[in-house]
Amino acid sequence: MKEDLIFENKNPPHPFKDNLEQILREGAKKLLMQAVENEVAEYIESLKSIKDEANRRVVTRNGYLPERTIQTGMGEISIKQPRVRDKREGKKFTSQILPPYLRRTASLDALIPALYLKGVSTDEFGEALEAILGENAKGLSATNIVRLKESWEKDFKKWHERDLSCKKYVYFWVDGIYFNVRLNDERPCLLVIIGALENGKKELVAIHDGIRESKLSWKEVLQDLKRRGLQYGPHLAVGDGALGFWVAMEEEFPKTRGQRCWVHKTANILDKMPKGAQINAKKMIHEIYMAPTKEEGFRAFEAFVHLYEAKYPKACACLLKDKEALMAFYDFPAMHWGHIRTTNPIESTFATIRHRTRQTKGCGSRICTLTMVYKLATTAEKHWRRLRGHELIEKVIHGTKFKDGEEVKEKEQVA
Repeated sequence: MKEDLIFENKNPPHPFKDNLEQILREGAKKLLMQAVENEVAEYIESLKSIKDEANRRVVTRNGYLPERTIQTGMGEISIKQPRVRDKREGKKFTSQILPPYLRRTASLDALIPALYLKGVSTDEFGEALEAILGENAKGLSATNIVRLKESWEKDFKKWHERDLSCKKYVYFWVDGIYFNVRLNDERPCLLVIIGALENGKKELVAIHDGIRESKLSWKEVLQDLKRRGLQYGPHLAVGDGALGFWVAMEEEFPKTRGQRCWVHKTANILDKMPKGAQINAKKMIHEIYMAPTKEEGFRAFEAFVHLYEAKYPKACACLLKDKEALMAFYDFPAMHWGHIRTTNPIESTFATIRHRTRQTKGCGSRICTLTMVYKLATTAEKHWRRLRGHELIEKVIHGTKFKDGEEVKEKEQVA
């Protein structure tokens, strides 16, 4: 999608760079701890046959060394290294990965990006690590890499099976995001849902490996949410009009209203018009969804159709197709409009993730793609801002009527 079609976000998310660096630091620490633990275990195992006069091993574990901090290009990483007791004369265990006085390393700066940007592909780690760490790479064996990858996959699977019986979402943002997978001819479509809770906080609800953006794939996602305890659908779901999501949502959560994303709709309309007409057309579209009332929005809507229908009938048909669904946000609190007119919560988070995987020609496998996206998204989630006017969410949940963003008083409802 063209950058000039992205709406201004008054509350931009935390820079993706910071999110990625946080993941890299956490991944570096976990990788190092696992690698050193494995290095120590292999060292002790190789010497287990050596015993003293009392038939006791002379090489054993002896707790941990004091925690130390290592400076890397990603920031400080605190490491607690296992201590080895070696009673043999003149012998002492020295880690090839973490030398005793190491306090600063440039190699880690390139190590963990290789994990992600090469898709955590075990087959490529030998060559990558040898180039980075030289002979020290032998401590970071394929076994350690597999263990690290498996631990992240376990985290994802545990999250994917978590209980949702206590969750109640007021809004959903949904989208289908395509990624390349080097070891598979198909491009997996990750079906993503972000939800807004009763307290206004956004959270990642689902990342599902789908077959395109079909009704069946979305139906599987929604049924899985219900299987894990989600009793109520959101009051409003925001997404692209081309998704099979809408048919699936109508069947699984029929009371949920739909709001078509104005970012996607604008792009689709302008794509059916010549560049020379796009600047004014975009301005008129902006006047539709920025109108203070639904009535004024519809007037701007009709003005667009009246001006362009003769010359650009396909563009107008695209707009008219979702006329009512595009204006659904007017029946919700005005303070929420900036959040619910578009799928920006998903777009802003996943745009850079897509860029990263595109630059590296994708991950090695589908599960690797799911794991990486999950890790990046859950880290970004920590910096998502709460909805403006979150105190009004309770009224939405309890069925309070809103007209043009304002609460309808009881007398007006009766009338």
